Amino acid sequence: MYWILIGGTFLISMLVSWRFKSKFSKYSQEPLSAGLTGRQVAEKMLRDNGINDVQVISVEGHLGDHYNPANKTVNLSPEVYHNASVAAAAVAAHECGHAVQHARAYVWLGFRSAMVPVLSVASQWMMWIIMGGLLMLQMTHNPTVLWIGIALFAATTIFSFVTLPVEFDASNRALAWLDNAGITRSREHEDAKDALWWAAMTYVVAALGSLATLIYYIMIATGGSRRN
Repeated sequence: MYWILIGGTFLISMLVSWRFKSKFSKYSQEPLSAGLTGRQVAEKMLRDNGINDVQVISVEGHLGDHYNPANKTVNLSPEVYHNASVAAAAVAAHECGHAVQHARAYVWLGFRSAMVPVLSVASQWMMWIIMGGLLMLQMTHNPTVLWIGIALFAATTIFSFVTLPVEFDASNRALAWLDNAGITRSREHEDAKDALWWAAMTYVVAALGSLATLIYYIMIATGGSRRN
């Protein structure tokens, strides 16, 4: 059952990732009628929201766009930063949506940011602890160490689910602004919405995959406890 669940999640993840990249490639070829590059879209959205202390910069990497709350920068990949396309406008506005969340003290973003130190520790040690726990469970039927690893893995799973409202809200803010500012018009707006929806689905699938793995480890630990 586990392998069916994980295998199915993996295939869905691959399909969603492929679909998102396909949509991004398609809408990257669709010129934005407003004629603004991703950088210009980002700068305008920040200004319109009264945010003057966030810098828009270009960073290397395909689809590596992100907002960094630590140094207040909107980091755009070259294909978004320099291009005047529907995809570039959608991605740039989405990342600025995170900057708006930060400026407005959006509760879910604050919650996610507060979890980062815990996640750093969990990500570094959890797989080593889980592997050690599985080995001890096999040798001694004692699941204690495995439960510690599961607790750390649960933290990463919670983080992936906390990320969902943050990402969906950023997209909603982006789409509302693109429409109100007249950056995307009619079909362009629907295409921008489509691109951001598929981007959000990659986070949904990742969260579900993490949950499936967490449940699997819990089942192993519970089975070990019964045998013990």
